[in-house]
Amino acid sequence: MLTRTILRAAVIAVIAAMASNGLRAQTATPPPQTFSTTIYFDYNSNVSQDGAMTGTDAAKALNNKFAFRRAYFTYENKISDELKFRFRLDADNTGNLTSTSGSKDDKLRPFVKHIYLEWSQDWLQSKFNLGMIETLSFKLAEDRWGFRSVAKTLVDGYKDITGVDIRQSSADIGLSWKGTPARPLRFGLGVFNGEGYSHPELNKFKKFESYVQIIPVGGMNVFAYTDYEKQVTTDSSNRKAMTYKVDGYFDMVKNLNISAEWFIFDNDKNFDVVTNADGTKSESHFNASGWSVFGTYKIVPDKLGVFARYDSYQPKSTLSSKDMSLVILGFDWFAWGPSARIQPNVWITSYRDSAKKSDIVANLTFLMSF
Repeated sequence: MLTRTILRAAVIAVIAAMASNGLRAQTATPPPQTFSTTIYFDYNSNVSQDGAMTGTDAAKALNNKFAFRRAYFTYENKISDELKFRFRLDADNTGNLTSTSGSKDDKLRPFVKHIYLEWSQDWLQSKFNLGMIETLSFKLAEDRWGFRSVAKTLVDGYKDITGVDIRQSSADIGLSWKGTPARPLRFGLGVFNGEGYSHPELNKFKKFESYVQIIPVGGMNVFAYTDYEKQVTTDSSNRKAMTYKVDGYFDMVKNLNISAEWFIFDNDKNFDVVTNADGTKSESHFNASGWSVFGTYKIVPDKLGVFARYDSYQPKSTLSSKDMSLVILGFDWFAWGPSARIQPNVWITSYRDSAKKSDIVANLTFLMSF
């Protein structure tokens, strides 16, 4: 009898231990190391038959294709409550689906996009990032737009669309500090090489970036950004490049987000040759600028949404014939939950130059994230 009692007690103890271990496994905190993948896959088709970049002639014969436009692989390690490490690989084709920059690379090449340490502190809710990190110029606008799978934001994609370099990159090697002195006030400061993540430092000068974000009332944000970078010259002149940017975000209406951004890039080295009335030629300094308005609406949250956007580009302030605009319209369907979405969208590019006819490209975008 005693033996049976002991045996029963042992069996009960084993079952209890197994149940306790299972409960701990279910309630345990997530591991400090995480892996994630995000992929953008497109099917594009040219709708316009005589556009500046699209058509049916031999030079524009590629009127439909499948393409992996972007693929991210991210590893993060939460070393402690204060310290985090990130390593991100990115892969893309340099020829964007509407690119006029002329860059060409047939391979989907992986490259390092992020490799940095992040140190967090309670005072001012500070976050310090060191390494190959995100720049400060358009990350907030990208988060508000929310459709990086469909298109880059205005400043991020400016060179792809216009071919004019405004020296903005989504990542660069440097150091940044972000903080929140008060709930309605946030700031960011950073110093970077200035060449972006895809190029080594080419000179001794650095790029200084800063922003202030103000939240006057719930559902409204104002974001002001500026940067400064001294330019290399062959003479003793003191030339610089500066960017000024202002964003406004409005989401007071449930499920609706309306946002706008405007910027101007002023580079002392940007000159355009102008023909005067008497036939002589002279150099005239020009700026590059643009503005964007976009909105997103969740018809059925986490099921179906719509988005619309209008971009205006002015690559040369001295030559209005270079002006162009872009309209993006689309749907966001959570076909298999948030990890697999289908986003049919259309891009309509128009030109101030009457000799250039509009381009219309239809895209079926697949977003996979897990």
